[in-house]
Formats: sequence, structure tokens, C-alpha cells
Amino acid sequence: MERLIFHIDVNSAFLSWEAAKRVAEGMEDLRLVPSAVGGDPKKRTGVILAKSIPAKRFGIKTGEPVAMALRKCPALVLVKPDFVLYNKCSKSFMDICRKYAPVVEKYSIDECFLDMSGTKMIYPDPIAAAYEIKNEIRDTLGFTVNVGIGNNKVLAKMASDFEKPDKVHTLFKTDIEKKMWPLDIRQLFTVGAATASKLEKAHIRTIGDLALSDLRYVQSLIGVKAGIQLHNYANGTDESPVLSEPEEPKGYSISTTLEEDVKTADNAFNILHALSDSVSARMRADGVRAFCIGVTIRSNDFKNRSHQKKLNEPTDITSEIYAISRELFSELWDKRTPLRLIGISLTDVTKREEEQMSLFVDEHKEKERQVDKAVDEIRNRFGSDMIMRGSSLNSTLNVGKKYKAELENRKGDNI
Repeated sequence: MERLIFHIDVNSAFLSWEAAKRVAEGMEDLRLVPSAVGGDPKKRTGVILAKSIPAKRFGIKTGEPVAMALRKCPALVLVKPDFVLYNKCSKSFMDICRKYAPVVEKYSIDECFLDMSGTKMIYPDPIAAAYEIKNEIRDTLGFTVNVGIGNNKVLAKMASDFEKPDKVHTLFKTDIEKKMWPLDIRQLFTVGAATASKLEKAHIRTIGDLALSDLRYVQSLIGVKAGIQLHNYANGTDESPVLSEPEEPKGYSISTTLEEDVKTADNAFNILHALSDSVSARMRADGVRAFCIGVTIRSNDFKNRSHQKKLNEPTDITSEIYAISRELFSELWDKRTPLRLIGISLTDVTKREEEQMSLFVDEHKEKERQVDKAVDEIRNRFGSDMIMRGSSLNSTLNVGKKYKAELENRKGDNI
């Protein structure tokens, strides 16, 4: 049976959801004027999260500082993010998708994949079915989506990124040479700026150039694993399934961009302690431990550096993660360059029940685990601000209040 995959992508999701809410309340439609969703322009962490088409005409870009966007368009209507609204709208449009497909995979808050394979008896015309889904979301919820149709996830994803908004596009294997190969290499799914630059220097400028290149040559440019994946994608090959349940995370990470540069080790250590406390609690809640701890720093000239350490035994202990993070940070930082971002990653995770039992119990670690357990229980019962660890009290990072930590559960390598 030939696979048939839909990719549903909300157009300018955060702004569309805010606009739909305002229209329902009788207010101006943000999609018709220069507008954007973004943070506080007085803070360095304030960036554009979504923009309207009229705002795009002023050169406003997603991810740029709000202050820069306002210089481009002083009349820009700026609204604050509303994640309660976003989660509600996300659930609503995915509930509609689940009416049509036996398997739906939530890819992000504003994207999902539908496995429509084997539904020909119900939906003999897949394009008509895509329009039906798209129109029901628009007419019922008040915002638009793009639908991409393909033989696998990468083709469906690529198709949904063709002309926007409120469109249905197809990209089947028979269309690859005509529709996909002429596209710029930067338009291939998962190709970032650094990878694109390496390929362009080697005169691989289109997706077709990559598809027709020798695999071993591509691997010599961008690495073995990335070379295989991107070469497959360029040829329209992707066997990854649509998953009805999210994959177990392969790692946990947390980072924060500071409003004021970090200039002292003590300040950095306090931040590391708060980050260690937060990310380890998430890991304990999921019943996993990590074999690898990494630290990332970004200087005020936007240069990133990272370092990691493999452990002999996995850990979920806050104090251990903090101690190793301090060690890694000290190896990374030159003690002179001001820092604007600090982050911790925990990878190579394993479930606690899958670990081999040790014949020798480390009493110190067991005591630390009991402390962590007690802290977690208090926070779960009374709130995360009810109890704070000692060094976190002096930190310039107050998780959940003064600064917004950027948290990400890594969901694996499949798209």
C-alpha cells in the first residue's frame, strides 16, 4: 500500500490565533495591518515570534529583536504572547485533524502529520479531503492552515511550505525533479545556515545538486549522519512513521538569555545552580537519568561554545549535575568575556527501571536523592516558588519570574 501523508501547518500561528480571538470579539483583524507577536522591546530577550503579511513587507523577520522591528515599522501593532490561548487553539485544530485520520502526530504546537494511508475508500480524492480539512479549520476556528500532501513526511512537510497562506499543495515522488530539485538548498527541510554555507562553497546550491551528488562526497562536507539524512531528503526518501504518541525524549535542555551580561564566576555559578535544579527536576518527573552532561555559553558577541562530559553512571541528582556543570563551565569560560546566555543539556538518557543494579550503594548519592525527592514533593504540592535551594537565592536568574528560561524537550532525530 502506497503511503499518503498530510502535513498541516498553521499560517503565522501565534499571530493568527490572537487575530482570530480579536475578530471574534469585534476588534481589528491583526492579519490585515502591520502587526507582530513579540516580547518586551526594552529587554534583549524580546524578539518577534510571529508577524503578519503586511509587517513582512516592511522587512520584519521572525526571530529579530522587537526594537529592530519597531525601527523598521514604528506603527507596528505589537501584542504579547498568550500561551494559554495558543495551547487551546493548538488542541482545537488537531482535534479536527483527528476526525479525518486514524493516526495524527503532533509535531509542534502549530504543526501535525496525518497518516492517510489506506483511507482511499473513505476519501477517494486526497486533494479534496485536504481542502475539506483546511476549510473546516478556517470556518470553525477562524484561522488558516496550509496542507502539504506527499508519499512521506519530508515530502508533505516540503509541500506545505510552498505558497502561503490558506493553500493545499502536493509533492509526490513523481514530482520531485520538477517541484523540489530546482529549489535553493536552504529550502530543504533541516538544512541550517551553517550546513548550507558548506554545501554552497562546494557548488551544491540547489536541492537537485545535492540529490545528484555522490553520497561519500556529501558526507565529507557535512558529516556521515547528516550527509545520509540530507541526501535522502533531497531524493525524497524518508521512512519515518507518523507516530500517534510522542517519542520519549532523548535529552533535556534548559538555557536562559540574561538581560545583563554575566561577568563573574560567582554569578555564573548561581545561574548554573538554578538551571541544574530546574532541568534535573523535569528529568526526575519523567523517571529518567542521563549519562552525559553538557554546558553551552554564548558571549555578548554572539559566539557559542559548548563542552560535555560522559559519566560512568547515569544521574538525576541536582547537586551532581550542578558540580559537573561548574567544572565544564570553568573549562569553557576565559573569565574575561561577558556572557549573554548559559545553558545545560542532559543527554543519553535511560529509564531508572532499565538500569543495572549496583552491588555497592553510594550513601552520599542516596542522601542527595532523598533531598531532591523532598524538594520535588514540596514544589508539586505547594508550587515551584515555595522552596529554593541556597545558591539560587542570590542568582540573577529567578526561574519562572524575573527571567524566562527557554526549555526544550528534544524529541529525537525523526521529523
